[in-house]
Formats: sequence, C-alpha cells, structure tokens
Amino acid sequence: MRVRIIFLLKNRGGHVPFHHQYLLAQMIKGVLIKGGDEKFIQYSFYNFSGLKGQTKISRKGLHFYSSRVTLVLSSPNKPFIDYFLTNLFEFSQVEIGGLYLKPETVELEEQIDLKDSLKFVCISPLVILNSSFNDSTAKRFIPPETDTFSDLLYESTMERMAASDMFDKEQLEGFYKFQVVPDKTYIARLTAAQKKFARIYPVYDRDVKYEIRGYTFPFTLYAAKEVQDFVLHCGLGQFTHKGFGMLDVAHSNPNSRVLKYEFSYA
Repeated sequence: MRVRIIFLLKNRGGHVPFHHQYLLAQMIKGVLIKGGDEKFIQYSFYNFSGLKGQTKISRKGLHFYSSRVTLVLSSPNKPFIDYFLTNLFEFSQVEIGGLYLKPETVELEEQIDLKDSLKFVCISPLVILNSSFNDSTAKRFIPPETDTFSDLLYESTMERMAASDMFDKEQLEGFYKFQVVPDKTYIARLTAAQKKFARIYPVYDRDVKYEIRGYTFPFTLYAAKEVQDFVLHCGLGQFTHKGFGMLDVAHSNPNSRVLKYEFSYA
C-alpha cells in the first residue's frame, strides 16, 4: 500500500537540499528505532518519495512556501506502515533540513489496476548499480536503452523479491519476462536542451557516504502483474529503502485515488 503523510509546515520559506532523500532516510530510520521493535527497525521493503509542495529554487536548494508538505511512503507490509505512523505521530514536530514539520494526517492511495505493461514516471532517482566503500563503480553511466540497463534492474528485482519471502521459487522462475523500455522522445528532448536525466547522488549506509548515479525519466515496464505490484510498493533498483527508485503510474490523476487511511499498532 501507498500512503501520503501530510505535514503542516511551521516555517514557510524553509529549505532542504535539491536532493534530500538521505535526510528523509535518516528521519524514517530514527522513527523506526524509536519504536524499539527490531523486526521493523531492520525491515527494508519500503520506499518513499521526496517532499512535495509549492517550492521556489535558490542556491540553498528548495524553499517550501505551501502551508502543507506531503511525503509518499509505500510498502506491501501494512503492520510496518502502521508501526511507522504510530511512532511518527507521537512527535509534535520533526526537522528535515531547514523545515519544521508537524505530522497532520494520512491518506491512502487507492490500488491501481495492474497490467503486464505499465508506463511509469520516476518520482525519485532510479539507481541500477550497488556501491561499496572506495569504489566508483556505481557512478558509471549505463545508457537506459541498452539490455544491460534492463538486465541489471531485473536481477536486483528478482533478488529483492526472493529476499522478501513473499514468493516461492516456482513463482520467481515464472517472472522471466522483464523489460524496461525508456521514453526515447523524452530523453532526446532533454539531451537536445542540454539537460540531464542522470546525476550523481549521495547515499549513506551505516554512517558511510557513497556516491551513486541516479536516473530520472519515464519508461514502460513489461513484466508480470506481481512484479509490477512489487516495484510499485517497494521501488525499483538499488537503495530503495533509502528513498531511491520510487515510481508512479504515468498519466494518472493522483487526486482521484485518495482514501482516508486508518492506522493502529498494538
């Protein structure tokens, strides 16, 4: 399921860096640790967006001027989401960069009808290579239209689906159909305008900083419905629990699929 956490912005004009996924990852991890439940502290099958709201750009980053700011959180595990929300709402305020946010309410995104082919947009950068200390491999550029790009995403998705214990071996073997096809028109338009769809981003794991290349562009994914559902709720690619690889279905009206969300944790 995918929920939208709506915060009241207490200091309009406050800012965060352009890329602030690592700040959100630190906040989320802190809330999970606060709850004290080890099975949720170590859980990694979740994904989240960047902060959404009315913004203006400066050298400092993104300044938020809307009265409210939204964060999308997704996971196939409802007890995990309930656990996180219960502990989050015990705080009267959380600080993310230069923003002072008060948790206000939660909305549930209605389930999308899944097909064997869906066009997605990236609402956070998509990372295809893992990283290790003092290794620049993850910064390497791989053209999105190549089989290598699609194959790396297939391998990481199958590994994560196997590790989730949500699928048996026979099911995983049936998910051999998998192809990522980028929107070539979009990429060509950005290239012609000398704009980037691939950048280097920081990510932190156990206090170690890594640099990774993230991609942001629309694409069509050809895969089984179960695979589509998994990446929609757990993200696609590497470092998904760090806020990378969050997707949304293209050409959908997000305001038409919002329900009230009730959560509880015992």
